[in-house]
Amino acid sequence: MIAHVLISEEAIASRLASLALEIDAAYAGGEIRAVGVLKGSVFFLTDVLKRISTSVSVDFIQVRSYAGTASSGNIQLVHDLSMDIEGKDVLLFEDVIDTGLTLRRILELLSSRHPRSLRIAALLKKRLPENADLPVDFLGFEIGTEFVVGYGLDLDERYRNLPYVAVWKPGT
Repeated sequence: MIAHVLISEEAIASRLASLALEIDAAYAGGEIRAVGVLKGSVFFLTDVLKRISTSVSVDFIQVRSYAGTASSGNIQLVHDLSMDIEGKDVLLFEDVIDTGLTLRRILELLSSRHPRSLRIAALLKKRLPENADLPVDFLGFEIGTEFVVGYGLDLDERYRNLPYVAVWKPGT
C-alpha cells in the first residue's frame, strides 16, 4: 500500500526541466544516443527528452533483477539494444539506483561496445554505501532506503502509472 507521497508531480516536473537544461549544456551541438533501461525509466526518459533541444535517438535495454521488493542478485538480459553505440555519445536513463549492481553490469556491457562517451541520468539514487562510488551525471533526486513506487517504478508491475513517487509499505 502507498504510505505517503515522497516526491510530488510538481517537484518532478520542475527537476526534469532543470535536468533538460543541464543535458543540453553538456551535449551542446552534439547528438545523444539515449538508452532507457526498461521498464522503469520510460516515464523519466520520455519526459526529459521532450524538454531537450539536443538531437537524440532512442533505444532500450531490459534487464531483470528484482523479485518483489528486493534485488535477486541475478541479472538477466531480457532485451538488448537494436542500434550500434560504437563511437556515439550514450546517455543511459535509469529509474532508480539502489545497490548499483544492475547498473554496474549494464555499464560493463555498454562500455564493451566502445561508445565515445557513456553518462548516466537517473531519476532517483538511494543513499547507500554500495552505490556511493557510482557517478551519476544527471540526477533527479537522492532518497533514503525506502521502497518507492510510481512515475515508472513498480511493485510487480503495479503503481507505475502514478504521477508522483510514493513510499510503499506492506500492510499500510
